[in-house]
Amino acid sequence: MSSVAVLTQESFNEHRSGLLPEQSISGLMSFCEEDALPTYKEAFPPLPEKAASPEGTQETANAWTSKIRPLKSSIITQVFHVPLEERKYKDINQFGEGDQAKVCVDIMHKTGAHLELSLAKDQGLSIMVSGKLDAVMKARKEIVSRLQTQASATVGIPKEHHRFVIGKNGEKLQELELKTATKIQIPRPDDPSNQIKISGTKEGLEKAKHEILLISAEQDKRAVERVNIDKVYHPFITGAYNKLVGEMTQETGARINVPPPSVNKTEIVITGEKEQVALAVAMIKKIYEDKKKNATTIAVEVKKSQHKYVIGPKGNTLQEILDRTGVSVEIPPSDSSSETVILRGEPDRLGQALTEVYAKANSYTVSSVSAPSWLHRFIIGKKGQNLAKITQQMPKVHIEFTEGEDKITLEGPTKDVQMVQSQIEAIVTDLVSRMDYAEISVDPKFHRHLIGKGGVNINRIKELHKVTVRIPPDNEKSNLIRIEGDPQGVQEAKKELLELASRMENERTKDLIIEQRFHRAIIGQKGEKIKEVRDKFPEVIINFPDPAQKSDIVQLRGPRNEVEKCSKFMQKIVAEMVENSFSVSVPIFKQFHRNIIGKGGSNIKKIREETNTKIDLPAENSNSEMIVITGKKANCEAARNRILAIQKELANITEIDVSIPSKLHNSLIGSKGRLVRSIMEECGGVHIHFPTEGSGIDKVTIRGPVEEVEKAKQQLLALAEEKVCMNVSNKKLNFSAPPAEAPIQENGEANGEVKEPVDPNAPKKCDVIVISGRKERCEAAEEALKALVPVTIEVEVPFELHRYIIGQKGSGIRKMMDEFEVNIQVPAPEQQSDKISITGLANHLDRAKEGLLERVKELQAEQEDRALRSFKLTITVDPKYHPKIIGRKGAIITNIRTEHDVNIQFPEKTDENQDQITITGYEHKAIAARDAIQAIVNELEEMISENITLDSRVHARIIGARGKGIRKIMDEFKVDLRFPQSGAADPNLVTVIGRPELVDEAIDHLLNLEEEYMVDVVENEAKMAYMRPPGGSAAAMDEQRGPSKGFVVREAPWTTTNEKAPDMSSSEDFPSFGAPVATKTSPWGPKRF
Repeated sequence: MSSVAVLTQESFNEHRSGLLPEQSISGLMSFCEEDALPTYKEAFPPLPEKAASPEGTQETANAWTSKIRPLKSSIITQVFHVPLEERKYKDINQFGEGDQAKVCVDIMHKTGAHLELSLAKDQGLSIMVSGKLDAVMKARKEIVSRLQTQASATVGIPKEHHRFVIGKNGEKLQELELKTATKIQIPRPDDPSNQIKISGTKEGLEKAKHEILLISAEQDKRAVERVNIDKVYHPFITGAYNKLVGEMTQETGARINVPPPSVNKTEIVITGEKEQVALAVAMIKKIYEDKKKNATTIAVEVKKSQHKYVIGPKGNTLQEILDRTGVSVEIPPSDSSSETVILRGEPDRLGQALTEVYAKANSYTVSSVSAPSWLHRFIIGKKGQNLAKITQQMPKVHIEFTEGEDKITLEGPTKDVQMVQSQIEAIVTDLVSRMDYAEISVDPKFHRHLIGKGGVNINRIKELHKVTVRIPPDNEKSNLIRIEGDPQGVQEAKKELLELASRMENERTKDLIIEQRFHRAIIGQKGEKIKEVRDKFPEVIINFPDPAQKSDIVQLRGPRNEVEKCSKFMQKIVAEMVENSFSVSVPIFKQFHRNIIGKGGSNIKKIREETNTKIDLPAENSNSEMIVITGKKANCEAARNRILAIQKELANITEIDVSIPSKLHNSLIGSKGRLVRSIMEECGGVHIHFPTEGSGIDKVTIRGPVEEVEKAKQQLLALAEEKVCMNVSNKKLNFSAPPAEAPIQENGEANGEVKEPVDPNAPKKCDVIVISGRKERCEAAEEALKALVPVTIEVEVPFELHRYIIGQKGSGIRKMMDEFEVNIQVPAPEQQSDKISITGLANHLDRAKEGLLERVKELQAEQEDRALRSFKLTITVDPKYHPKIIGRKGAIITNIRTEHDVNIQFPEKTDENQDQITITGYEHKAIAARDAIQAIVNELEEMISENITLDSRVHARIIGARGKGIRKIMDEFKVDLRFPQSGAADPNLVTVIGRPELVDEAIDHLLNLEEEYMVDVVENEAKMAYMRPPGGSAAAMDEQRGPSKGFVVREAPWTTTNEKAPDMSSSEDFPSFGAPVATKTSPWGPKRF
């Protein structure tokens, strides 16, 4: 008997000083049987020993070198063939363009593979795919799903084999789908069904079915036998309609899997009990040997186009011939150019089989019926009703309509084709006799106006005249509109549409420049005033710019004459507003404001009504004394006089006028009114009123108490005299020469005094500059002084540009004055003058004039650009799509705005038209932005929503940490996933939104994930149930079980030798991963490695 060691924390502690006593070891033997315990070498197998001899090294090297495989190219090429009857796009005229070409380009972008398309003789599609293996397989799957019509089938395998079809993390299923270019749907774990659904092409279905059955057979615990039988003999083993293989399966009880004709495999797999498998193998080999011995072959030529009739739908005709004659008919592949058909079977049966092959090949015919292409949809009928009646009677006849061709192709049994041809010819004759069509040419820009909002115009014409009207979509850029229906209705509809188009061609768009400050007044409260204008001119559409744009352009659109009338009317309104916007400020002492208002506002109300002005008084808590009067100039003056009269009656107030040159007014007022305000405060609060700047008026009005007014007058005149003396005047230059006897110094200064002649008409002393010195120097000084005298010129600038030249708070005009060192005077707005004065030195004026004219050109260009940028376009989009168009945090709509440089305005919640999106910008950019939004809408309209049931226990795992998992799925499959909220009625219901094919793929992926995760969920629940048994706590159970025995092995080293057992608490013997190991100290210092 060998010894046994039990490794526990306690036992290791006891082992530190040596081995356990033998009695302790033998006592533990009662808890477990020795044979059931692994040995130490079994639990911890030793590493192989290193070869010592040099020969071994050489052998190892040779072994490595022998395993190196030659390098192969990573780029492969495969050719796929899509038969005509399975092609999704059959229009030969559009080969290489249209939807088929777009699909191919999309597949190349998505997979990275290179595609080349060509048409075979039988009009089948040959596709050559080049690229890496993974890319080629993905491209193949895309080609099958998007270029080939789809079919479906089911295959049943034991439920317990489903997980082997799925594979780890669904890898096996994905590989199978790529390999067979199909979509495979496996039932959920809680679904009792064992049927696996496969969708794809016929060839792919057979391959997928075969592969699934192989997987099931491999996982079957019963015997598996593989028999290689030549492919040409498989039909004799399966029998017609798989009858023979079915009988063998029933007789032997074994499962026989014969690869379908489309799979180029010779291996037949038989599974079952050993006796059953052996019996089945013997029967198959017997059939094979018998047919190989007795069967002969003949080869016949049959046109390639007739092969499909010999094969029949889903190969039924081949099965029928095999059933009747026992002869197998071998048809060359569809991608082969061979027309040779081989018949294999008993010699006496070949003649009958050959007769049937020729009969089937010639049993179908192809015919055509002449019918104008515009009548095709009437022949088909609404939702295909007319065509359905014919196909129900003759289901074997295939009817094909080719767009743009005036014929209908019929294919099927000869008699049936003749009957269908006569029926369709009768329908065509009837339609031609009672229907007509007309085409009119209308500029595409008027198409949307012909359609009307929500199609109201075009629907009215259709219902009224009983016709159909086809208006080409915007992306076609065609001007042809087609009208079809009753001949009389067609003519009437044509006439009405032409009248509408003619009226629209007469339309005109005009831009009015109206200052934005007047827009609100023109619109009126709640749009009352603009409604009156629109009622007066109902055919004119008036568009005001968005207030945020700060644009002055108001757009009028409608009939030419009406637009002109509306334009003049609105200009008249604006002129009245400008006239009524004259404003004057009247200083009135604060204590008299309540007297001017009157009891209950009677005085101020009376003044307002009689003078037809607007009078605004400052608030009571304001320090301002100014009363502002707004209205026509004459009315404002009248109101001002009446208010001043009230003030005169209430106090000893006088008013005098003082004449001071207007050019001194600015200097008297001072910076921000500092000088004039100091005079008013010093003289008891008198009011000093200067005329408007630039008016040229010299009169200054002083109002207040008599004695204070006189005092203010004296101070103002003294200040004016002081300013006059300080200014440099160029009115006169007086050159006085020194007396002859006076000695002249070298610096040009005289020792004597120069006296001015006494002349009563002479200018004031302060206006005269006296230059003394030598004659030539005095003349030079005179020229230099004259050069410093400012000169004024006038530049003509359109009045409407003046405010842009001044700029915000005068910034624009100040910049120009600083740059050119001149003074620029802009006339007051009420003067409506186009003249701007520039004052400065002569050598600066030219530059200033050029700069001003250059600025005018820039402003005019900006005006034109502003007009172009104000093009407005509206697009009707269902409000439910608005969030998708905006995108997460506005990413999508911001991208469109940035890319096309437009402003896109979504409706407010209070707007009536919630489906209207407004685009403003350059016309071509607005149209491009509209097309981009429409493309998004079209894609959203193609989307579908499907609900699936996913166990709520796996929701969190599918969503992932911070939504990482669900975002990955949504990005990969381009779908939206919506999980139920807490407290939902059905917590397992998950909604998938996206394009149909992507939704199906996402659902399959989610179901596979659920099945994979549910295995873990069930295991975890089982573990938790085991770990928390009912009837006691975990602590109680631990007490009952006692201390753990740990991991037990036999023949451990420390039981057979004197070696010390390892210490489990030692970090050196059992180091932690990622943690530093404490090294033993040594008197020689740390070890070096």
